[in-house]
Amino acid sequence: MACYNPESLKAEEFINHEEILETIAYADAHKDDLELIEKIIDKARLRKGLSHREASVLLACENKEKIEEIYDLAEQIKKDFYGNRIVMFAPLYLSNYCVNGCLYCPYHLKNKHIPRKKLTQEEVAREVIALQDMGHKRLAIEAGEDPVNNPIEYILECINTIYSIKHKNGAIRRVNVNIAATTVENYKKLKDAGIGTYILFQETYHKESYEYLHPTGPKHNYAYHTEAMDRAMDGGIDDVGLGVLFGLDKYRYEFAGLLMHAEHLEAVHGVGPHTISLPRVKRADDIDPDEFDNSISDDIFCKIAACIRIAVPYTGMIISTRESAELREKIIRLGVSQISGGSRTSVGGYCEQERPHDTEQFDVSDNRTLDEVVNWLMTAGYIPSFCTACYREGRTGDRFMSLCKSGQIQNCCHPNALMTLKEFLMDYASDDTRRIGEELIEKEIGNIGKEKVKDIVRERLVKIENGDRDFRF
Repeated sequence: MACYNPESLKAEEFINHEEILETIAYADAHKDDLELIEKIIDKARLRKGLSHREASVLLACENKEKIEEIYDLAEQIKKDFYGNRIVMFAPLYLSNYCVNGCLYCPYHLKNKHIPRKKLTQEEVAREVIALQDMGHKRLAIEAGEDPVNNPIEYILECINTIYSIKHKNGAIRRVNVNIAATTVENYKKLKDAGIGTYILFQETYHKESYEYLHPTGPKHNYAYHTEAMDRAMDGGIDDVGLGVLFGLDKYRYEFAGLLMHAEHLEAVHGVGPHTISLPRVKRADDIDPDEFDNSISDDIFCKIAACIRIAVPYTGMIISTRESAELREKIIRLGVSQISGGSRTSVGGYCEQERPHDTEQFDVSDNRTLDEVVNWLMTAGYIPSFCTACYREGRTGDRFMSLCKSGQIQNCCHPNALMTLKEFLMDYASDDTRRIGEELIEKEIGNIGKEKVKDIVRERLVKIENGDRDFRF
């Protein structure tokens, strides 16, 4: 029987089944222990994070007053580390060819009625121009696993194409990559191509469930998939993004596994996850989410988000358009720092006038345009940020984390957010969004601590109005 060891490089030792079961049992035994819960919350107030076991106690807690304390603390910790900024991005689906048999994904090999499509480089360019015309600067590219149709060379060629497209004032300044687990050699190639974060969802940390849900294809190998982030970091990728697909297995098991994975990365590499994504199983072609009996309510989903935020205070937290506008509004205050907007989850979807559904990986619940999402965020008091400066200034990996944990990252990110928002307002926003945005920028300049930085930002905002672009601290 494998023993729990966060410093091990073996999946079944750093994500240890017995340790997770013991953690859940411990949480059940102490979920009403208000004295212990208060001690854990007090520890969380130090902004140094919590262990998977401590956070699991908070997740199990049913005391309404304590839950509200957790929610308020999550909101404050997010503000302390990331301010009121929300980073904007969009997914770009390159290919839905896939050799895996994942039971929850419409791209699975046995789905014979979904049209298979792979973008040519000309089509990639058209998609990128369409995204630039919306105002996006940051993309997450997605592709099924297929060594024949989607080899690493194809992914690298697409990244090169994306970075090369300059259209009007548009430019994609950061490409994050969400592709299947691969080799150290291939991660080195992705690093050399200039990617931002490498993202890979675990789907489920429960090994038996994992193997059942991935009956065929290379993704069936639990250890190879779970150990991918270590290979990515060995390949020189500084920033990695974790995530589970909530609804595939019991949420408390997944929660503990996710935090154990974060602890493992911190223990081995000295850098925890750059981001943690929170997707839930959604309806799609050939996929009925009702077939999975572990679905979670909106309330539980919000509680998970808040507990992750206080357990891993430095990480970026992502909510996609899988979730409705109403849910995103509710959950965003509990620690979310990145959201997608105007997303299409089909291959080639951005060039289609009507949203195509036949090649979507999942149904999009929040169908608002990017302009509408930006407008909504600003009205709610958030700064939509299109900033990619840290990645391009070399503030990645341990350098980013040390700045984030000390709170110093605010000195860069806040002014950068305002300047990139100004670009969006000048180039892409509707009249109403521009009006709200100009008022927000003027108000937020007053929140910049250093007078010298304020003066530089004001000068650069004028230059942006006069046509200059891409200023950054």
